[in-house]
Amino acid sequence: MITELNQRSREIFRLIVDAYVATGEPVGSRTISRRLGMALSPATIRNVMADLEEQGLLYAPHTSAGRIPTEAGLRLFVNGLLEIGSLSEDERGSIEAKCASSGRSLQDVLGEASTLLSGLSHCAGLVVAPKTDRPLKHIEFVSLAPGRALVVLVNEDGLVENRVIEVPVGVPAATLQMVSNFLSAKLVGRTLDEARQAVLREIEDQKTELDELSQRVVSAGLATWAGSGGQSSGQLIVRGQAKLLEDVTALSDLERVRALFEALETKETMLRLLDATGKGDGVQIFIGAENVLFGHSGCSLIISPFQNSREQVIGAIGVIGPTRINYARIIPLVDYTAKVISRLVG
Repeated sequence: MITELNQRSREIFRLIVDAYVATGEPVGSRTISRRLGMALSPATIRNVMADLEEQGLLYAPHTSAGRIPTEAGLRLFVNGLLEIGSLSEDERGSIEAKCASSGRSLQDVLGEASTLLSGLSHCAGLVVAPKTDRPLKHIEFVSLAPGRALVVLVNEDGLVENRVIEVPVGVPAATLQMVSNFLSAKLVGRTLDEARQAVLREIEDQKTELDELSQRVVSAGLATWAGSGGQSSGQLIVRGQAKLLEDVTALSDLERVRALFEALETKETMLRLLDATGKGDGVQIFIGAENVLFGHSGCSLIISPFQNSREQVIGAIGVIGPTRINYARIIPLVDYTAKVISRLVG
């Protein structure tokens, strides 16, 4: 449809959307007249606005002369007129530093990424990752300090999870190496749950040659993994919900946003989000009713998949905001953060 608009109509429409995104208020002809680079009277601008309204791109929320874009208008703007910004070196560095995985679990990294996106976008940040029940290919215990060790677990998808556990004080490096070798032999090719059951059963039957100290390290590591909720179940992390509520004034809007958060609590929602994301390349943008999950909340979703080393989609990260979300600013934020996460998990 963008090709059907002449240059004057495009410019007026772009200015209306820009003003609406900035203020959230209906935009009148006088506002556009002041911002327009060409000499047009408010009456001429009103005529153009009336044409845009007839095409379903604008509407008047009440009887005033101001107009705001419809969801179809916002989609046209995003697809045909949006000039996407770029991130500064400082912003890129901040994203990489916040998402750094050293010594932290994958769940912690994803939570940090969601919080980061919420702060940078002033909206709600969201991370969705499916249940990963893939066989394991590597496990390693690394001494950190007296009484503490880092467990590094890698599954066949290349997903890496780091978790700090407590171990008996004075455990020598040789014991940690023995534990790593023992578990690597037992775990490879098995899922986490299968490996845990097999190893604990073997320890209980005393069929292993591990000494008591090593057995305590093994048990501590497996118990930590089993109780982490990390790789054994799906994750949906939402941060910054309050930022969405700040933009809501009417009670009916508030109830719709609350209903959205309730929907996000379900596993079904998580899988549907991931499915929608995996069907496209790169950043996906859902405006209002374009996604059934957000149709009644008046919200938009900007989301991008992250991948493993085999370029398989294993999760998605994004931002939920009002339909007047700052698309030009947030699209590159989401895109770059997803690429950083892909690099970390790959």
